[in-house]
Amino acid sequence: MAKIIVHGGKRIRGEVTIGGAKNSTVALIPAAILADTPVKFDTVPQILDVKNLQLILQAMNVTSKFENGVLDIDPTRIEESDLPSGAIKSLRASYYFMGALLGRFGRATVTFPGGDNLGRRPIDQHIKGFEALGAVVTESNDIIHIDATDHGLIGARIALDTVSVGATINIVLAAVRAKGQTVIENAAREPEIIDIATFLNNMGANIRGAGTDTIRIAGAPTLKARNTHTVIPDRIEAGTYMSMAAAYGDGVTIKNVIPEHLESYTSKLIEMGVNLDIGEDAVHVYKSDALKPVAIKTMPYPGFATDLQQPITPLLLIAQGESTIIDTIYPKRVKHIAELRRMGGDIASAKPGEIKINQSPRLVGTDVEAAEIRAGAALVIAAIMADGETIINNADHILRGYDRIQEKLTSLGADINIEGIDLINLMP
Repeated sequence: MAKIIVHGGKRIRGEVTIGGAKNSTVALIPAAILADTPVKFDTVPQILDVKNLQLILQAMNVTSKFENGVLDIDPTRIEESDLPSGAIKSLRASYYFMGALLGRFGRATVTFPGGDNLGRRPIDQHIKGFEALGAVVTESNDIIHIDATDHGLIGARIALDTVSVGATINIVLAAVRAKGQTVIENAAREPEIIDIATFLNNMGANIRGAGTDTIRIAGAPTLKARNTHTVIPDRIEAGTYMSMAAAYGDGVTIKNVIPEHLESYTSKLIEMGVNLDIGEDAVHVYKSDALKPVAIKTMPYPGFATDLQQPITPLLLIAQGESTIIDTIYPKRVKHIAELRRMGGDIASAKPGEIKINQSPRLVGTDVEAAEIRAGAALVIAAIMADGETIINNADHILRGYDRIQEKLTSLGADINIEGIDLINLMP
């Protein structure tokens, strides 16, 4: 397992450029197997999840090449085969191969996906969508079988019981080559869904309404890539660096940002008293003093993202009073609390889904564990703020979601080193 070693107490300054969105990339790569031509993506983040998805592609005889942020995928010789359970279990987003394989072959067999331990995250809405399209879904020994080969996939009206990004994308991937029209009601509205729809539409799909709560899909018989798809900027990475800059920066410019994707987040920073200069595609965070506490409640987009509740936590530790976070999406997303307490943070979870954060004048470096991606990001920020050395174990989780984090933080003046992994190839 990789570990990140941070010598804290060095304030950051300068510029950092945000990479492509992880939450788009992990869906775009499975979506690529729907194409009847080679596919090219650029601004792809250099993260472990991409490597694991490439291993899954390789098992299906889909070749891929990833270099300098450009990912080439050739699915023209794709074969149905057993997918590597290790790679499947390493990331939750591997479940997008369910919808993609179903759309491509009319059937899919996938090991139940893994990923971050954020509590129970059922896939019942995914299954509801597949069944509405005419598939038969069975499960045995942690393996899910989805089959629509008898009659093929037929468009249907699907009303999701809860807003789910994963289910919305998976149903789109299955329906994009189904016969007839599919309507998804109560669909998720995240920017990453618009990104997936844009990619598919540019190949000849007919998807309307992405970004609203009703998506309409007219099935297309073939999909052919005609140009390179540029992945949208990662709003979660951007928010993480904004929190870091506000907590321990002397002026940081965060480039390659779509500010509209972060409005619920930046509004909370402004409410705290963080001084921001928001441009068309960049945000400058000035040195902040005398910050006020805030109350945060995570909600589906365009609300405050659950993926940003942990990265903002170290910033709340320097606010002058008690802040509250209520996570309505993943109430068990509290793996960072015990570790921040070990560093001197006054933070506790009074009841499920509710976190109380009080001003903590001094953080001290120590050994901590990154239980998942965003918890790890919170620990990196706290380590930069802390006195002395912090060793973050299980840092593979952080590398799953943050593009070239050592390179970027070093350029900002942080003292950070990653051990136990080849950062060029992102392999242990």
